[in-house]
Amino acid sequence: MAISVLLTDDHKMLREGIKQLLEFDPEIKVTAQASTGEECLSRLSADSFDVVILDINLPDCSGIKLLKQIKEDFPRLYVIMLTVHDETEYLVDAVDNGADGYILKESGSDLLISAIKHVSKGERFIQPNLIPSLNARLLKRDNERNKSRDITKREKQMLKSIALGKTNKDIAEEYDISERTVKNHLSSLFKKIGVSDRTQAAVYAIRNDLMDVSV
Repeated sequence: MAISVLLTDDHKMLREGIKQLLEFDPEIKVTAQASTGEECLSRLSADSFDVVILDINLPDCSGIKLLKQIKEDFPRLYVIMLTVHDETEYLVDAVDNGADGYILKESGSDLLISAIKHVSKGERFIQPNLIPSLNARLLKRDNERNKSRDITKREKQMLKSIALGKTNKDIAEEYDISERTVKNHLSSLFKKIGVSDRTQAAVYAIRNDLMDVSV
């Protein structure tokens, strides 16, 4: 039985072209198309599919947001993101939200066909030339999270204060310590988390969900 595909993209000509290219392979059948997120969800509710091919940019919603909803509502469906975006941020967001595949639109149809066949077997398929940047970003994130586990609650509170735009004087008054002590604490803390200034420290605090730390 052919792999049943729902193709979601807001450009009709592109969808028709992809459909024809995919169906050169007898193992794949594009059984439905959608041009919006709402139409995609409607199709999924009405029919059964094996794989959804999803554009990140849709006229009525974010493809990443739609991906998350599909995975919540239809957990057995496999989703391949097909996009013009080669930025690692988009790729990481897609992977974090459950994407089974990630392919650039500039790629050949053979790569998309391979992705469909892999994900239909429960295997993740990321376009090969994007894997090094993905692994590097995930490794960096893991390292940052490991560092965040090693810092004390007081250090986390100070990072939050920095992210909120507080000065060394503000922090000194808040914890009833001298500005020199704050400066020494922050210098040691910056080395520990691998940042060189307050801006980078603020970004670190936001990325590592330290803004909810009670002060």
